[in-house]
Amino acid sequence: MADDVNAFIDRFTLDGVGDGPLSGRTFGAKDLFDIAGRVTGYGNPAWAASREPAYTTASAVRRLLDAGATCLGKTHTDELAYSLMGVNAHHGTPLNSADPRRVPGGSSSGSAAAVAAGLVDIGLGSDTGGSVRMPASFCGLWGIRTTFGAVPLDGAMPFTASFDTVGWLTRSGPLLAEVLRVHGFASGAPRRLVLPVDLWAEAEADCVAALGPAMAALQAHLGPAMPVILAPEGLAHWRETFRVCQAGEIWQALGDWVSTHDPQFGPGTRERFEMAASITPEAFEAAQGEKSRIAGWLESIIDPETVVVLPTAPAPAPLREADPAALDGFRLRAQALLCAAGLGGLPQLSIPAGAVEGGPVGISLMGAGGADLALVELACDAGLGALSA
Repeated sequence: MADDVNAFIDRFTLDGVGDGPLSGRTFGAKDLFDIAGRVTGYGNPAWAASREPAYTTASAVRRLLDAGATCLGKTHTDELAYSLMGVNAHHGTPLNSADPRRVPGGSSSGSAAAVAAGLVDIGLGSDTGGSVRMPASFCGLWGIRTTFGAVPLDGAMPFTASFDTVGWLTRSGPLLAEVLRVHGFASGAPRRLVLPVDLWAEAEADCVAALGPAMAALQAHLGPAMPVILAPEGLAHWRETFRVCQAGEIWQALGDWVSTHDPQFGPGTRERFEMAASITPEAFEAAQGEKSRIAGWLESIIDPETVVVLPTAPAPAPLREADPAALDGFRLRAQALLCAAGLGGLPQLSIPAGAVEGGPVGISLMGAGGADLALVELACDAGLGALSA
């Protein structure tokens, strides 16, 4: 099948192993995961030029192959994964098949585009600050950020030490549940639904309205949602804590390479790396302390029986012709909704739940560490996903 959506940077076939639970399924791997014999380009030509072909294959790729799934190639990513919009100045913007007028989201842009276009069944991605959840919402897909540390990241390009996670995108909940079972996640039984009113206030009114049927279905399944203020200090404080911690860790991981190679970054990416370079040790240490405190707070209020329901994004995806300033403004707004799971190391599932002016919007379920499969099973049992059709 032709790649008419610019999802892939490298197309090839790696057959799955034997007759496993994912036999007959196909996947695309985000181009920050190593595959033996191929260069990992990480969304930037200078990075690709500085790398030799990988000697081994990343565990996240190997696990899908061992379960029987066939890899059909490497998919596009934003430059060094440092964006949420899916716009790459060097390789272009993959097409969002759900609404071609809009960006696909990133940084797992190609994986989302490939799944949305039906080129593959599973999109393998990574999520640090929303890089699976955002494209899932924008493209009308199921997408999960897994519990921090639950899925090995060996063979993945460096980015952050305490936020990076593996994630996947699919067109259905049952398939995503099967992927999670292959990775050893266990079922659970959430019983309490929590609605963080401060996070819902970040979404636009028409987005909230579009999520109404999904919210009603969840409450019919679990009972009335309990309203809470998730961030007593304010979401702006949480977002800033996340920003400083993430940027500081990115510069620790990539600063030497950036300084040595002086790559030609596209708009937005260049400014973000300049900001990351400016984080002082004192600011970074203070933000890390706040991150630990916030993680403890989240652990105290989200137990294995609790599910937090929130909008994945404040609105549908921006239009493709939006300028870099508008895209960065949307990214900043979205981080208020996305930062909690990162700060707490928690799993968050985005489910297609409706549309605003033709653009898909997703509703999210966030749970305690290890509740990844329980979130997907709950969404399936409540009939979510089908409500977006």
